[in-house]
Amino acid sequence: MGINYKKVGKRIKKKRRECGYTQAQLAEMCEISNVYVSHIETGSANISLEVLYAVSVALNTTPDFFLVDSIFTSKEHIKEEIAVLLKNCKPEQLHQIKKLIKAVVE
Repeated sequence: MGINYKKVGKRIKKKRRECGYTQAQLAEMCEISNVYVSHIETGSANISLEVLYAVSVALNTTPDFFLVDSIFTSKEHIKEEIAVLLKNCKPEQLHQIKKLIKAVVE
């Protein structure tokens, strides 16, 4: 089973748009060309591991988010995503998040 580059490209495009970036902005952050970003997103170019990693960092996620079809059901992946989000929070935000999690769990 090989990598479905069209699916990977669609996921990258969706995540890029969710983050509010243009193709040009993502290209600049990853030090690649706009054309290459376009080709990646349409699946007409195979993304290298180095670029996949750069795109993942730029879009604040992990490479497996783009590669794995069943990632949304992975408990470990969800924990990793939460950890990434928490990293950028201020102390007051962390306190509120802790309260929220406590309320949901109880």
